[in-house]
Amino acid sequence: MPPKPVKEPPAAVVALSDSDGEDADTGVSIGNSEASSDKAASGTGGPLMGQPELQSSAATTPVSDHQQHQSFESRSFWKAGDYAVDPSARPTLLPHEQLEHARVHPKFLHSNATSHKWAFGAIAELLDNAIDEIHNGATFVKVDKIDVMKDSSPALLFQDDGGGMDPQGIRKCMSLGYSTKKTNTTIGQYGNGFKTSTMRLGADVIVFTRANCKGQATQSVGLLSYTYLRKTGLDDVIVPMIDFDISSHWAEPIIYGSHDDWSSDLKTILEWSPFTSKEELMLQFDDIGAHGTKVIIYNLWLNDEGIYELSFDDDDEDIRLRDEANCASSSTKFSRKQVELQSHISYRIRYSLRAYASMLYLKKFKNFSIILRGKPVEQYNIADELQHAVIVKYKPQLATTSKEITVETKLGFIKEAPAILGVNGFNVYLKNRLIKPFWKVIADGSSKGSGVVGVLEANFLEPAHDKQDFERSPLSIRLETKLKQMVTEYWNKHCHFMGYQTPGTKKQKNDPVQSPVQIAANTRKQLSANQHNAGVSGAVPGHTHLNQSNSEPCRSGKRPDFHRDFSAGSYEAVSLVVPIDDEEPLSVDQICKENIQLHVRCDAYVIKQSELKQTVGFSMKVYCRVAYQDVCLHHELLDLGYSL
Repeated sequence: MPPKPVKEPPAAVVALSDSDGEDADTGVSIGNSEASSDKAASGTGGPLMGQPELQSSAATTPVSDHQQHQSFESRSFWKAGDYAVDPSARPTLLPHEQLEHARVHPKFLHSNATSHKWAFGAIAELLDNAIDEIHNGATFVKVDKIDVMKDSSPALLFQDDGGGMDPQGIRKCMSLGYSTKKTNTTIGQYGNGFKTSTMRLGADVIVFTRANCKGQATQSVGLLSYTYLRKTGLDDVIVPMIDFDISSHWAEPIIYGSHDDWSSDLKTILEWSPFTSKEELMLQFDDIGAHGTKVIIYNLWLNDEGIYELSFDDDDEDIRLRDEANCASSSTKFSRKQVELQSHISYRIRYSLRAYASMLYLKKFKNFSIILRGKPVEQYNIADELQHAVIVKYKPQLATTSKEITVETKLGFIKEAPAILGVNGFNVYLKNRLIKPFWKVIADGSSKGSGVVGVLEANFLEPAHDKQDFERSPLSIRLETKLKQMVTEYWNKHCHFMGYQTPGTKKQKNDPVQSPVQIAANTRKQLSANQHNAGVSGAVPGHTHLNQSNSEPCRSGKRPDFHRDFSAGSYEAVSLVVPIDDEEPLSVDQICKENIQLHVRCDAYVIKQSELKQTVGFSMKVYCRVAYQDVCLHHELLDLGYSL
């Protein structure tokens, strides 16, 4: 059957207008597909970075010696933009294309991708695209490592079963600045995330997508190749794409210009992609189903040591950042406390994609899964495990709307506190997506706020382009100030639960404040000694019993006996005797809490004891003085001859 012609050509050349707005008509200007095919045919060089060049059967234009020597001096992402550009290298324009237009040089793809400071931020962008497809029926997104058949190099795979993209949709996706996401629920909004994220992870990306739009089933393939653009010396971002109509249960090419143009785009894709034949290319649609999208990022970037940034070998069920993972693996040189800190999720999210993805979304999905290397990611919300948690409400002052909103922040100590030190901060989300993990609003080096973590959703703020921070604005500054106040107030009211001294209180000379670990250890020793000495009766002779109505009930429902010796104006350590029964024993946290409360009560009794002694001492002085005066008067009366 002959190819199906279509008169309305979508974009094949990505060109930037003089405005970087987010409107559909201002982000890109569309070039002619014939020019695209003409430029695509001018490619010379190999399909993969650092691989032997394959001969192309496409028509080529002469290439200067300077262009022939253009190659990737470094596979490192941060150096990939350092290459010379020949100012005389200009593509041949067709007669109807003589009108000049603003161009997007391939270097812009690299400089645009530098907005992502770390690779996981780029991966999060691609996960967001799949999450936004939930309203189109998506139930999963798969993230995995595959091997490129041409050279067995690793590649990253992202696949979802969302609504997919029709020919027009994939061209909008691969254009710069175009975004149709304007709702309050979608995360993307700038129309830049797909390009920046894929180019941050690797030099090249190929997209396979299927969709059913307005009764027409289509499948499309698009290639965004930094390798192709650089090695061919192009000064425009050329994105070859091919489309098929599959409404009749077979793939019928959709032609926008001529059949030669379509064939030229296919040839360019096969030359510069991981697939060497049309049949191999079409096999990639077999596991997509009726609708969905598959993204393959290849020619992954290397670090400064010439090793892949992403590590796939350390854990078969995870993807790790190699440099950060190496820092964590050398933790044997550190102290035990440092090792415990690095095992906490606040540290693991720096190098483990599974840990980062588990916290990436605040609300748990009902019918959607993130499948990382064949195993679903279990979502984790640290707010569910906070100790002594409280809810603090905050009403931001919004100048753009009269509607008043309330932001709820859950605040508390992490479950590992106080054993693990150095973990604190706020996990701030935007539209369910984690933007700032463990944002420290209290300066490092201060014990205030140690172990205190908060979780909130700040939908009133604007995210930065990489969605790893918020734009600096009066709203964000006021929020930071409010969070500092929250930590201070919470710490002043709750730090004693963790064994810290309450700010504003003075230490007793004979009762120094112990560390939480010391309190727990001493309490366990005292319990063991008391149970051994007191037996079942729990009686300790020679001690004064405190009023049991003032003590807190233990878990068993019975009140323990508290004893204290006030001899010689001092007091000994608290003696806690718990009746032996079949109930569940006290936990260390409960013991610490009760011990701290006992210390507070003991301080109060010591003060009262001191006051009573002062009162008694004053009374004795008055009594002695009166008695002495009475004796003197008695002797004087006897001397005068009075008979008493």
